Amino acid sequence: MKLKPIINSLLDTDLYKFNMDQVIFHKHTDLSGVYIFKCRNDGIRFTPEMVKEISEQIDHLCSLTFKEDELDYLRSIRFLKKDYIEFLRLYRPIRDYVKLGLNEDGTLDLRIEGPLFSAMQFEIYLLEIVNEVYFRMKYNYDELVEEASIRLDEKISKFNNLTYTFKFAEFGARRRLSYEWEEEVIRRLISKTYNCVGTSNVYFAKKFGIQPIGTYAHEYVQMYQGIDSIPLSFTNHFAMQDWYDEYKGDNGTALTDTLTTDLFLLDFDRSMCNNYSGVRHDSGDPYKWGEKIIAHYEKYGIDPHTKTLLFSDSLDCKRAQDLYDYFKDKTKVSFGIGTHFTNDTGVEALNIVIKLQYVNNRPVAKISDAPGKEMSADNSYSEYLKEAIKFRLAREKK
Repeated sequence: MKLKPIINSLLDTDLYKFNMDQVIFHKHTDLSGVYIFKCRNDGIRFTPEMVKEISEQIDHLCSLTFKEDELDYLRSIRFLKKDYIEFLRLYRPIRDYVKLGLNEDGTLDLRIEGPLFSAMQFEIYLLEIVNEVYFRMKYNYDELVEEASIRLDEKISKFNNLTYTFKFAEFGARRRLSYEWEEEVIRRLISKTYNCVGTSNVYFAKKFGIQPIGTYAHEYVQMYQGIDSIPLSFTNHFAMQDWYDEYKGDNGTALTDTLTTDLFLLDFDRSMCNNYSGVRHDSGDPYKWGEKIIAHYEKYGIDPHTKTLLFSDSLDCKRAQDLYDYFKDKTKVSFGIGTHFTNDTGVEALNIVIKLQYVNNRPVAKISDAPGKEMSADNSYSEYLKEAIKFRLAREKK
């Protein structure tokens, strides 16, 4: 079964890839990285035919460059800078950076190795490719879309009858059923409701004239673990400082859980609270997290109503509405919702990730607020990092 090309524009990725890459381009071009694919679902197996198709799709991806109208669009995003856009004029994905194979048990062996400013760009493209190839080749795609369409219409109906009253951004590129279905989802959400305020997908933001939304991901904080001069438990501090130096508060939602929210808050001091417009939740109990963040703002005399809590952890509309009802009178509330819109078919969606695991040949790890989201290729390093976190928390929370 031969599929048509899945990625046809290098804008078909999440905005935060450009945001993070610009900081790396300006400050950390000496870093190299290794990213490793993982499917968190049990029992998922890929076939040799799927791997062959994935490989050919990657070949096509690596033939693409940015078109002039795409560069013009990126220039229109106020915080992306001229020299970085000029770099993107020269950029293309390099095929040699991607290693692909099939393990004996049928699991996918996929990794990216190369200079960080180039290697990091592959993540979303590859997740889009893997997901679409899997669902098109394993299932009856037309039946999946038919069910997804029914479910989407039900959600839209609940927005229109005010069962759901919250506003959100579409965050569904990485685990979408297909390019075509994500396009249709966004088209319906923005034409049939007033609740969708934008998308993380830069290509569709450009196409539909809506707001591209995103700041940074866990990999951005993780990469500082690979810099010799930075103590491991202080990586949030240096990551946030570099981000503020780059954007001067113009792109300011901080992610709290790369090394646990408790550690993050040690570095989220009064100046950082003021520098950032809000924070993003991506693991752990969202209610406890939200109350903890509100209390942290109040400790510094900052009105929580002036800040935004952005929730993005495996949300569906019901969970988002419950969170909105709980927090709406306490602070500004926003949501990023992905798979619930772009791959809700009745068949279990793939929970696939590609995570940064090494920087400059040193292991790095994510130690989130939920054990199931931890990912490290080196268990001894992961335990060492946890001890560094515990030590600093114990010393500074006395």
